[in-house]
Amino acid sequence: MTAARELLRPDYRYCRAVTTRWADNDIYGHVNNAVYYQYFDSVINRYLIEEGGLDIRGGIVGFIVRSECDFLSPVHYPGEVEVGVAVAALGRSSVRYAVALLRPGEDAPCARGAMVHVFVDVASGRSVPIPDALRRALQRLTIEPAADPRRPDSATA
Repeated sequence: MTAARELLRPDYRYCRAVTTRWADNDIYGHVNNAVYYQYFDSVINRYLIEEGGLDIRGGIVGFIVRSECDFLSPVHYPGEVEVGVAVAALGRSSVRYAVALLRPGEDAPCARGAMVHVFVDVASGRSVPIPDALRRALQRLTIEPAADPRRPDSATA
């Protein structure tokens, strides 16, 4: 059995630069792993605001309900990195992103992760269908699902 193909820079439909900050470094001399999640969240939300018309002060917001990250190699301050975003799965009220932290000019990520947004009506606190404009923006980032060798039907699921 072979493993699913790992995503590389060209697979991420949206990439934006992020400048590392002095405060991002930890005592070990590299950007603290927890900061990677801030980079991912900021770039995802930038896309939703700019391309999907998300009004962060509006009645519907996206809450991150799950996140994970594989840290492959460190990044440092001062420096610039890029965050790549793709949509791995798009549901009625949720979206699963594939995200990566990339060094400029490199195709292989130094970190690879996933985040799940659930869209919620602020007033009721209940999940709601993804608004049409956001759904169209998210569809533009959708990638073909990678085959999971543990699930023979995963490439068509």
